[in-house]
Parts: sequence; C-alpha cells; structure tokens
Amino acid sequence: MTGPRDARARGEAIERHAAAWLVERGLVLEAVNQHAKGGEIDLVMRDGEVLVFVEVRHRADTRHGHPLETVTPAKQRRLIRAARFYLQRNGLSCPCRFDVLAVTGHPPTLEFEWVDNAFDAH
Repeated sequence: MTGPRDARARGEAIERHAAAWLVERGLVLEAVNQHAKGGEIDLVMRDGEVLVFVEVRHRADTRHGHPLETVTPAKQRRLIRAARFYLQRNGLSCPCRFDVLAVTGHPPTLEFEWVDNAFDAH
C-alpha cells in the first residue's frame, strides 16, 4: 500500500517532468509549488513577458476520466486566489495567464496535453 509520502513524491516527480517538458517548448521556470492560503500553484513560468501559472494534473490512465476534467470551477477559483496572492507577495504587475498541463502515463512514458490560457481570472 502506498501512503501520502509516496503520492507526494510521485506528484513532485511528475511536476519536474512537466516543467522540463514546458521548458523544452520555450517557457522559463520561475518557481514551483507556491503555497497560498487556500491553494497552491504547481509551476510559475514565463512565456516572454507573460507570467504563466501552470496547473499540472496527472492520471496514470484515463479509465476514470481525463486529467483535464479535474480542473473544476472551484479549483479554478482556488488557483486564481493563489495567483493573486503570489503577485501581491512578489510585488508583480504583469500580464498573466492560467495554463493546464494534463499528464497521463508513468515515467518514462508520459503523454502531455497542454492547454494554454485554459481559463480567465475574471
């Protein structure tokens, strides 16, 4: 049986793979696992002048649904709140967007589906 520590380690490994995959596509990694009251931002990246808040969602397979389906409106609200806190804490005022990176499979065989500008903060 696997415990929370194993799940956290798997999640961190998937996020490292996700960050590397996005870096290969031109984004620049700024920060990882940024905690804020009520939420966490998996990856903070730059795409030119745009600050990108990336939610990484992983499923071993899609038997119980696709990882993109797990980014509910409630999850989006928590991410927006966390992003606002991140911006305020770091004194930033810049264009931003929210991306979702769906990851399926097990390392080293992972499939990525990137949805840039997946939702708005309005």
